[in-house]
Amino acid sequence: QVQLVESGGELVQAGGSLRLSCAASGRIFSSYVMGWFRQAPGKEREFVAAINRSGGVTSYAESVKGRVTISRDNAKDTVYLQMNSLKPEDTAVYYCAAKQGIVVDSRRSAYDYWGQGTRVTVSS
Repeated sequence: QVQLVESGGELVQAGGSLRLSCAASGRIFSSYVMGWFRQAPGKEREFVAAINRSGGVTSYAESVKGRVTISRDNAKDTVYLQMNSLKPEDTAVYYCAAKQGIVVDSRRSAYDYWGQGTRVTVSS
């Protein structure tokens, strides 16, 4: 089992940047595919980005492609989400998730472990 703790969420103006972090503990971090999801008020949780175990393969939702970069540091057991050119529609609680296996996946159901989330608010 792996425990995930997100941080870095805050209030930011439109056009600004944020870097979210997700620290993992427990099982070997490098054995998990990692993903970021978000849930806006009144909406379902949706995929944002994912990264494979080595960091060499990434996947992004169309809505964030070109503005968001996912990365990981296996030596620090941490995955990051760099978000630039933020928009009010990026406002959501952002969740980190871990998935066993080797395939990068955008399906929420594919992920086995979840953090508690960190809130990002983008003001216009």
